[in-house]
Amino acid sequence: MVSTKTVLPDKYSAGPHGLGDPEDRSLRKVETEVLIPKLMREKAKTEKCLMEVADFNRCCKESSLLMVVKCRDENSVMKSCLASWYNNEDFRKLCTEEYLNQRSEYRRTGVKKAMKRI
Repeated sequence: MVSTKTVLPDKYSAGPHGLGDPEDRSLRKVETEVLIPKLMREKAKTEKCLMEVADFNRCCKESSLLMVVKCRDENSVMKSCLASWYNNEDFRKLCTEEYLNQRSEYRRTGVKKAMKRI
């Protein structure tokens, strides 16, 4: 019989699939500093700053190699929009909650949910 003993604490190795406790709401440093900010950037680009991102992309396509010079204004507007959402505490809480729900579902089922791509 093979032992399933692990060196990880139970909250990281327990659960129905050995992926961690689905009800655990604590966050590791990598989650708070890398994964949640990544989710925030993606959501801001695809849900909150659609117009700004589209304007910048259009400018870049039209300007080709001169985009660095010609698209400064669009880039500044887009960065400003993204930064405002990135620094919004309510948005951070919303994204943290979404991340925790996705992690809980993964730990419960063992199936990763693919991120939506536009």
